[in-house]
Amino acid sequence: MKKLLILGAGTAGTIMANKMVGALDRKQWHITVVDRDGDHHYQPGYLFVPFGIYSPQDIIRPRRNYLPKGVDVIFSGIETIDHAKNQVNLSNAQVLDYDFLVIATGAHPDPSETEGLGGAGWRRNVFDFYTLEGATALYHHLKEWKGGRMVINIAEMPIKCPVAPLEFAFLADWWFTTQGIRDKVEIEYVTPLSAAFTKPKAAELFGGFLGKKNIKLIPDFALASVDPAANKIVSWDEREIPYDLLISVPVNKGDEAIARSGMGDELNFIPTDKHTLRSKVADNIFVIGDATDLPSSKAGSVAHFQADILFENLLDAINGRPLSASFDGHANCFIESGFNKGLLIDFNYETEPLTGKFPLPGIGPMPLLKESRLNHWGKMMFRWIYWNMLLPARPIPLMGSAMSMRGKIK
Repeated sequence: MKKLLILGAGTAGTIMANKMVGALDRKQWHITVVDRDGDHHYQPGYLFVPFGIYSPQDIIRPRRNYLPKGVDVIFSGIETIDHAKNQVNLSNAQVLDYDFLVIATGAHPDPSETEGLGGAGWRRNVFDFYTLEGATALYHHLKEWKGGRMVINIAEMPIKCPVAPLEFAFLADWWFTTQGIRDKVEIEYVTPLSAAFTKPKAAELFGGFLGKKNIKLIPDFALASVDPAANKIVSWDEREIPYDLLISVPVNKGDEAIARSGMGDELNFIPTDKHTLRSKVADNIFVIGDATDLPSSKAGSVAHFQADILFENLLDAINGRPLSASFDGHANCFIESGFNKGLLIDFNYETEPLTGKFPLPGIGPMPLLKESRLNHWGKMMFRWIYWNMLLPARPIPLMGSAMSMRGKIK
Protein backbone atom coordinates (compact mmCIF):
# COMPACT_ATOMS: atom_id res chain seq x y z
CA MET A 1 0.00 0.00 0.00
CA LYS A 2 1.43 3.36 -1.04
CA LYS A 3 1.04 6.39 1.20
CA LEU A 4 0.18 10.03 0.54
CA LEU A 5 0.68 12.23 3.57
CA ILE A 6 -0.73 15.77 3.80
CA LEU A 7 0.61 17.98 6.58
CA GLY A 8 -1.89 20.70 7.44
CA ALA A 9 -5.69 20.76 7.18
CA GLY A 10 -6.20 24.46 6.63
CA THR A 11 -7.43 25.82 3.32
CA ALA A 12 -4.75 24.28 1.09
CA GLY A 13 -4.48 20.92 2.83
CA THR A 14 -8.24 20.40 2.98
CA ILE A 15 -8.70 21.19 -0.71
CA MET A 16 -5.91 18.75 -1.63
CA ALA A 17 -7.38 15.98 0.52
CA ASN A 18 -10.74 16.40 -1.22
CA LYS A 19 -9.14 16.41 -4.65
CA MET A 20 -6.86 13.42 -4.11
CA VAL A 21 -9.34 11.09 -2.41
CA GLY A 22 -11.35 10.78 -5.61
CA ALA A 23 -8.33 10.47 -7.89
CA LEU A 24 -6.30 7.70 -6.24
CA ASP A 25 -7.19 4.01 -6.22
CA ARG A 26 -8.02 3.35 -2.58
CA LYS A 27 -6.92 -0.27 -2.96
CA GLN A 28 -3.43 1.00 -3.71
CA TRP A 29 -3.21 4.29 -1.80
CA HIS A 30 -3.62 5.28 1.82
CA ILE A 31 -4.16 9.02 2.49
CA THR A 32 -3.42 10.60 5.87
CA VAL A 33 -3.99 14.22 6.92
CA VAL A 34 -2.30 15.72 9.99
CA ASP A 35 -3.17 18.93 11.82
CA ARG A 36 -2.58 20.15 15.35
CA ASP A 37 -6.25 20.45 16.38
CA GLY A 38 -9.82 19.88 15.25
CA ASP A 39 -10.92 23.47 14.62
CA HIS A 40 -10.95 24.93 11.11
CA HIS A 41 -10.82 28.73 11.12
CA TYR A 42 -12.10 30.88 8.28
CA GLN A 43 -9.09 33.18 8.56
CA PRO A 44 -10.38 35.99 6.30
CA GLY A 45 -13.02 36.45 8.99
CA TYR A 46 -10.44 37.61 11.55
CA LEU A 47 -10.53 41.04 9.88
CA PHE A 48 -14.19 41.52 10.77
CA VAL A 49 -14.08 40.37 14.41
CA PRO A 50 -12.60 43.60 15.89
CA PHE A 51 -15.52 45.57 14.44
CA GLY A 52 -18.23 43.18 15.60
CA ILE A 53 -19.18 42.18 12.03
CA TYR A 54 -18.34 38.52 12.73
CA SER A 55 -18.16 36.74 16.07
CA PRO A 56 -15.70 33.90 16.73
CA GLN A 57 -18.58 31.44 16.34
CA ASP A 58 -19.10 32.66 12.78
CA ILE A 59 -15.67 31.58 11.61
CA ILE A 60 -14.91 28.28 13.38
CA ARG A 61 -16.16 24.85 12.32
CA PRO A 62 -14.94 21.27 12.91
CA ARG A 63 -12.19 20.20 10.52
CA ARG A 64 -13.70 16.74 10.16
CA ASN A 65 -16.80 18.23 8.55
CA TYR A 66 -14.68 19.29 5.55
CA LEU A 67 -12.21 16.43 5.25
CA PRO A 68 -13.43 13.59 3.03
CA LYS A 69 -14.39 10.12 4.13
CA GLY A 70 -11.72 7.64 3.26
CA VAL A 71 -8.77 9.57 4.67
CA ASP A 72 -7.19 9.07 8.07
CA VAL A 73 -7.11 12.24 10.18
CA ILE A 74 -4.57 12.65 12.98
CA PHE A 75 -4.65 15.60 15.36
CA SER A 76 -1.10 16.22 16.51
CA GLY A 77 1.71 18.68 16.20
CA ILE A 78 4.67 17.92 13.93
CA GLU A 79 8.15 17.52 15.35
CA THR A 80 10.30 16.93 12.28
CA ILE A 81 10.20 15.87 8.65
CA ASP A 82 12.97 13.42 7.75
CA HIS A 83 12.95 13.64 3.98
CA ALA A 84 15.94 11.32 3.66
CA LYS A 85 13.89 8.52 5.26
CA ASN A 86 10.49 9.61 3.90
CA GLN A 87 9.18 9.90 7.44
CA VAL A 88 7.40 12.49 9.60
CA ASN A 89 7.77 12.45 13.37
CA LEU A 90 4.71 13.73 15.21
CA SER A 91 4.46 15.33 18.65
CA ASN A 92 2.36 12.40 19.86
CA ALA A 93 5.36 10.10 19.18
CA GLN A 94 3.88 8.56 16.03
CA VAL A 95 6.14 8.09 13.03
CA LEU A 96 4.43 8.27 9.63
CA ASP A 97 5.97 6.93 6.44
CA TYR A 98 5.10 8.38 3.05
CA ASP A 99 5.71 7.86 -0.64
CA PHE A 100 4.59 11.39 -1.46
CA LEU A 101 4.30 14.31 0.92
CA VAL A 102 2.23 17.50 0.56
CA ILE A 103 3.22 20.24 2.99
CA ALA A 104 0.45 22.73 3.73
CA THR A 105 1.52 23.88 7.18
CA GLY A 106 0.75 27.55 6.54
CA ALA A 107 2.18 30.64 8.21
CA HIS A 108 1.61 32.39 11.52
CA PRO A 109 2.45 35.76 13.10
CA ASP A 110 5.37 35.68 15.55
CA PRO A 111 5.61 38.81 17.73
CA SER A 112 8.71 37.43 19.45
CA GLU A 113 10.68 38.20 16.27
CA THR A 114 10.52 41.93 17.10
CA GLU A 115 12.09 43.34 20.25
CA GLY A 116 9.43 44.59 22.67
CA LEU A 117 6.42 43.67 20.53
CA GLY A 118 5.17 40.83 22.68
CA GLY A 119 6.09 42.63 25.92
CA ALA A 120 4.18 44.66 28.48
CA GLY A 121 1.89 46.34 25.96
CA TRP A 122 0.74 43.15 24.27
CA ARG A 123 -3.06 42.89 24.35
CA ARG A 124 -3.13 46.06 26.50
CA ASN A 125 -2.66 48.77 23.88
CA VAL A 126 -0.81 46.64 21.32
CA PHE A 127 -2.91 44.16 19.37
CA ASP A 128 -2.81 41.94 16.31
CA PHE A 129 -5.80 40.81 14.27
CA TYR A 130 -4.15 37.91 12.41
CA THR A 131 -5.15 35.52 15.19
CA LEU A 132 -8.59 34.88 16.61
CA GLU A 133 -7.33 35.65 20.11
CA GLY A 134 -5.87 38.97 19.00
CA ALA A 135 -8.91 39.96 16.95
CA THR A 136 -11.25 39.12 19.83
CA ALA A 137 -9.18 41.05 22.37
CA LEU A 138 -9.08 44.03 20.01
CA TYR A 139 -12.89 43.91 19.68
CA HIS A 140 -13.26 44.35 23.43
CA HIS A 141 -10.66 47.13 23.47
CA LEU A 142 -12.24 49.10 20.63
CA LYS A 143 -15.64 49.05 22.31
CA GLU A 144 -14.20 51.11 25.17
CA TRP A 145 -11.53 53.16 23.36
CA LYS A 146 -12.23 56.89 23.34
CA GLY A 147 -9.73 57.94 20.69
CA GLY A 148 -6.12 58.97 20.16
CA ARG A 149 -3.43 57.97 17.71
CA MET A 150 -3.89 54.55 16.11
CA VAL A 151 -0.84 53.23 14.29
CA ILE A 152 -1.25 50.27 11.94
CA ASN A 153 2.19 48.75 11.39
CA ILE A 154 3.44 45.92 9.19
CA ALA A 155 6.65 44.62 10.70
CA GLU A 156 8.04 42.82 7.65
CA MET A 157 6.99 41.26 4.36
CA PRO A 158 5.80 38.73 3.31
CA ILE A 159 2.57 38.44 5.28
CA LYS A 160 -0.62 36.47 4.91
CA CYS A 161 -3.25 38.33 2.89
CA PRO A 162 -1.18 41.44 2.10
CA VAL A 163 -4.28 43.59 1.54
CA ALA A 164 -5.71 42.85 5.02
CA PRO A 165 -3.85 45.70 6.81
CA LEU A 166 -5.25 48.14 4.25
CA GLU A 167 -8.71 46.70 4.78
CA PHE A 168 -8.29 47.14 8.52
CA ALA A 169 -7.39 50.81 8.00
CA PHE A 170 -10.44 51.39 5.79
CA LEU A 171 -12.76 49.58 8.21
CA ALA A 172 -11.30 51.51 11.16
CA ASP A 173 -12.18 54.75 9.39
CA TRP A 174 -15.73 53.46 8.89
CA TRP A 175 -15.99 52.14 12.45
CA PHE A 176 -14.88 55.34 14.17
CA THR A 177 -17.15 57.36 11.90
CA THR A 178 -20.18 55.28 12.86
CA GLN A 179 -19.20 55.53 16.53
CA GLY A 180 -19.10 59.33 16.22
CA ILE A 181 -15.43 59.66 17.26
CA ARG A 182 -13.59 59.79 13.91
CA ASP A 183 -12.53 63.38 14.63
CA LYS A 184 -10.89 62.13 17.82
CA VAL A 185 -8.81 59.45 16.09
CA GLU A 186 -5.60 59.89 14.09
CA ILE A 187 -4.83 56.88 11.90
CA GLU A 188 -1.35 56.22 10.53
CA TYR A 189 -0.51 53.38 8.16
CA VAL A 190 3.15 52.44 8.60
CA THR A 191 4.66 49.96 6.16
CA PRO A 192 8.11 48.67 5.15
CA LEU A 193 7.02 49.00 1.51
CA SER A 194 7.78 52.12 -0.50
CA ALA A 195 4.05 52.49 -1.25
CA ALA A 196 0.69 51.27 0.03
CA PHE A 197 0.97 47.93 -1.85
CA THR A 198 3.41 45.80 -3.79
CA LYS A 199 1.90 46.36 -7.25
CA PRO A 200 2.35 49.93 -8.62
CA LYS A 201 -1.09 50.56 -10.12
CA ALA A 202 -2.92 49.13 -7.11
CA ALA A 203 -0.52 50.93 -4.75
CA GLU A 204 -1.44 54.26 -6.35
CA LEU A 205 -5.15 53.50 -5.97
CA PHE A 206 -4.87 52.35 -2.35
CA GLY A 207 -2.66 55.28 -1.45
CA GLY A 208 -5.33 57.58 -2.83
CA PHE A 209 -7.97 55.87 -0.71
CA LEU A 210 -5.84 56.30 2.40
CA GLY A 211 -5.52 59.99 1.64
CA LYS A 212 -9.25 60.46 1.02
CA LYS A 213 -9.98 58.81 4.35
CA ASN A 214 -7.48 61.02 6.17
CA ILE A 215 -5.19 58.10 6.95
CA LYS A 216 -1.52 59.09 6.90
CA LEU A 217 0.73 56.77 4.88
CA ILE A 218 4.29 56.34 6.23
CA PRO A 219 6.31 54.15 3.81
CA ASP A 220 9.81 52.66 4.03
CA PHE A 221 9.58 52.09 7.77
CA ALA A 222 11.64 49.00 8.68
CA LEU A 223 10.56 48.09 12.20
CA ALA A 224 13.41 47.42 14.63
CA SER A 225 11.65 47.47 17.99
CA VAL A 226 8.60 48.44 20.00
CA ASP A 227 8.99 50.47 23.19
CA PRO A 228 5.87 49.66 25.24
CA ALA A 229 6.94 51.93 28.11
CA ALA A 230 7.16 54.99 25.85
CA ASN A 231 4.38 53.82 23.48
CA LYS A 232 6.43 54.14 20.31
CA ILE A 233 7.76 52.04 17.46
CA VAL A 234 11.35 52.49 16.28
CA SER A 235 12.81 51.80 12.84
CA TRP A 236 16.29 50.51 12.04
CA ASP A 237 17.24 54.02 10.91
CA GLU A 238 16.11 55.27 14.35
CA ARG A 239 12.91 57.03 13.32
CA GLU A 240 10.27 56.94 16.04
CA ILE A 241 6.47 56.93 15.76
CA PRO A 242 4.38 57.34 18.92
CA TYR A 243 1.06 55.58 19.37
CA ASP A 244 -1.84 55.34 21.77
CA LEU A 245 -3.07 52.15 20.12
CA LEU A 246 -0.79 49.96 18.00
CA ILE A 247 -2.31 47.52 15.52
CA SER A 248 0.57 45.24 14.65
CA VAL A 249 1.04 42.80 11.81
CA PRO A 250 3.99 40.89 13.28
CA VAL A 251 6.61 39.02 11.29
CA ASN A 252 4.96 36.06 9.58
CA LYS A 253 6.77 32.73 9.67
CA GLY A 254 6.29 29.17 8.53
CA ASP A 255 5.79 26.29 10.92
CA GLU A 256 8.57 25.68 13.45
CA ALA A 257 8.70 22.04 12.34
CA ILE A 258 10.15 23.30 9.06
CA ALA A 259 13.02 24.94 10.95
CA ARG A 260 13.60 21.84 13.06
CA SER A 261 13.76 19.81 9.84
CA GLY A 262 16.27 22.13 8.18
CA MET A 263 14.00 22.57 5.18
CA GLY A 264 13.17 26.29 5.15
CA ASP A 265 14.61 29.75 4.71
CA GLU A 266 15.19 32.21 7.56
CA LEU A 267 11.41 32.60 8.00
CA ASN A 268 10.72 28.85 7.73
CA PHE A 269 9.21 29.07 4.25
CA ILE A 270 10.08 26.12 2.05
CA PRO A 271 12.01 26.65 -1.21
CA THR A 272 9.51 25.67 -3.89
CA ASP A 273 9.45 25.74 -7.67
CA LYS A 274 7.15 28.67 -8.40
CA HIS A 275 5.48 26.97 -11.35
CA THR A 276 5.31 23.24 -10.51
CA LEU A 277 4.96 23.56 -6.69
CA ARG A 278 7.48 20.74 -6.25
CA SER A 279 9.80 21.42 -3.33
CA LYS A 280 13.47 22.04 -3.96
CA VAL A 281 14.20 19.72 -1.06
CA ALA A 282 13.07 16.39 -2.54
CA ASP A 283 11.24 15.31 -5.69
CA ASN A 284 8.49 13.50 -3.77
CA ILE A 285 7.63 16.55 -1.64
CA PHE A 286 5.24 19.24 -2.86
CA VAL A 287 4.35 22.47 -1.08
CA ILE A 288 1.20 24.58 -1.28
CA GLY A 289 -0.29 27.72 0.22
CA ASP A 290 1.41 29.90 2.79
CA ALA A 291 4.15 27.33 3.51
CA THR A 292 5.92 28.11 0.23
CA ASP A 293 8.55 30.77 -0.45
CA LEU A 294 6.85 31.76 -3.72
CA PRO A 295 6.64 35.41 -4.80
CA SER A 296 2.83 35.14 -4.92
CA SER A 297 0.38 36.37 -2.30
CA LYS A 298 -0.18 34.21 0.76
CA ALA A 299 -3.97 34.07 0.52
CA GLY A 300 -6.82 31.58 0.33
CA SER A 301 -7.57 32.36 -3.31
CA VAL A 302 -3.95 31.61 -4.21
CA ALA A 303 -4.08 28.28 -2.37
CA HIS A 304 -7.24 27.48 -4.31
CA PHE A 305 -5.57 28.21 -7.66
CA GLN A 306 -2.40 26.37 -6.65
CA ALA A 307 -4.43 23.30 -5.72
CA ASP A 308 -5.55 22.81 -9.33
CA ILE A 309 -1.91 22.88 -10.46
CA LEU A 310 -0.64 20.67 -7.65
CA PHE A 311 -3.38 18.11 -8.30
CA GLU A 312 -2.22 17.66 -11.89
CA ASN A 313 1.47 17.63 -11.05
CA LEU A 314 1.12 15.27 -8.11
CA LEU A 315 -0.72 12.77 -10.32
CA ASP A 316 2.03 13.19 -12.93
CA ALA A 317 4.70 12.50 -10.32
CA ILE A 318 2.83 9.49 -8.94
CA ASN A 319 2.57 8.03 -12.44
CA GLY A 320 6.17 8.77 -13.33
CA ARG A 321 5.36 11.44 -15.91
CA PRO A 322 6.98 14.86 -16.38
CA LEU A 323 5.12 17.57 -14.49
CA SER A 324 2.71 19.17 -16.94
CA ALA A 325 0.87 21.96 -15.10
CA SER A 326 2.27 25.43 -14.39
CA PHE A 327 1.15 27.94 -11.75
CA ASP A 328 1.20 31.55 -12.97
CA GLY A 329 0.97 33.23 -9.56
CA HIS A 330 -2.74 34.00 -9.91
CA ALA A 331 -4.28 35.96 -7.02
CA ASN A 332 -7.79 37.35 -6.73
CA CYS A 333 -8.69 39.59 -3.78
CA PHE A 334 -11.77 41.44 -2.63
CA ILE A 335 -10.80 44.44 -0.52
CA GLU A 336 -13.19 46.00 1.98
CA SER A 337 -13.07 49.78 1.67
CA GLY A 338 -15.67 50.62 4.32
CA PHE A 339 -19.26 51.90 4.26
CA ASN A 340 -20.49 48.70 2.54
CA LYS A 341 -18.21 49.13 -0.45
CA GLY A 342 -15.22 47.21 -1.71
CA LEU A 343 -12.58 46.84 -4.41
CA LEU A 344 -11.39 43.87 -6.43
CA ILE A 345 -7.97 43.05 -7.85
CA ASP A 346 -6.88 40.15 -10.08
CA PHE A 347 -3.22 39.62 -10.95
CA ASN A 348 -0.38 37.10 -11.28
CA TYR A 349 3.42 36.89 -11.36
CA GLU A 350 3.77 38.89 -14.56
CA THR A 351 0.65 41.06 -14.76
CA GLU A 352 -0.26 43.67 -12.17
CA PRO A 353 -3.90 44.45 -11.31
CA LEU A 354 -5.73 46.03 -14.24
CA THR A 355 -9.03 47.85 -14.64
CA GLY A 356 -12.00 46.21 -16.36
CA LYS A 357 -14.83 43.84 -15.47
CA PHE A 358 -14.84 40.50 -13.64
CA PRO A 359 -15.58 37.68 -14.20
CA LEU A 360 -17.31 38.24 -17.57
CA PRO A 361 -15.67 40.61 -20.08
CA GLY A 362 -17.74 43.71 -20.69
CA ILE A 363 -20.47 42.46 -18.35
CA GLY A 364 -18.80 41.88 -15.01
CA PRO A 365 -20.74 42.54 -12.93
CA MET A 366 -17.84 43.33 -10.62
CA PRO A 367 -15.51 46.22 -11.52
CA LEU A 368 -11.75 45.82 -11.15
CA LEU A 369 -9.70 48.49 -9.38
CA LYS A 370 -12.88 50.42 -8.68
CA GLU A 371 -14.97 50.80 -5.55
CA SER A 372 -18.48 49.33 -5.65
CA ARG A 373 -21.15 47.81 -3.43
CA LEU A 374 -21.05 44.65 -5.55
CA ASN A 375 -17.43 44.08 -4.54
CA HIS A 376 -18.40 44.44 -0.88
CA TRP A 377 -21.09 41.80 -1.27
CA GLY A 378 -18.67 39.59 -3.15
CA LYS A 379 -16.39 39.76 -0.13
CA MET A 380 -19.23 38.96 2.27
CA MET A 381 -20.55 36.10 0.10
CA PHE A 382 -17.12 34.50 -0.02
CA ARG A 383 -17.58 32.99 3.45
CA TRP A 384 -20.43 30.81 2.09
CA ILE A 385 -18.37 29.94 -1.00
CA TYR A 386 -15.42 29.03 1.21
CA TRP A 387 -17.31 26.52 3.33
CA ASN A 388 -19.52 25.07 0.60
CA MET A 389 -17.43 25.14 -2.56
CA LEU A 390 -13.77 26.00 -2.03
CA LEU A 391 -12.93 23.61 0.82
CA PRO A 392 -14.84 20.65 -0.68
CA ALA A 393 -12.95 21.32 -3.95
CA ARG A 394 -16.12 21.86 -5.95
CA PRO A 395 -15.74 23.87 -9.17
CA ILE A 396 -16.36 27.61 -8.77
CA PRO A 397 -17.94 28.92 -11.99
CA LEU A 398 -15.84 31.32 -14.10
CA MET A 399 -12.89 31.02 -11.69
CA GLY A 400 -9.94 29.34 -13.42
CA SER A 401 -6.59 28.63 -11.84
CA ALA A 402 -4.79 30.70 -14.50
CA MET A 403 -5.35 34.44 -14.68
CA SER A 404 -7.56 35.43 -17.61
CA MET A 405 -7.12 38.68 -19.51
CA ARG A 406 -10.77 38.65 -20.56
CA GLY A 407 -12.50 41.85 -19.56
CA LYS A 408 -9.28 43.60 -18.49
CA ILE A 409 -8.01 46.88 -19.88
CA LYS A 410 -4.24 47.27 -20.31
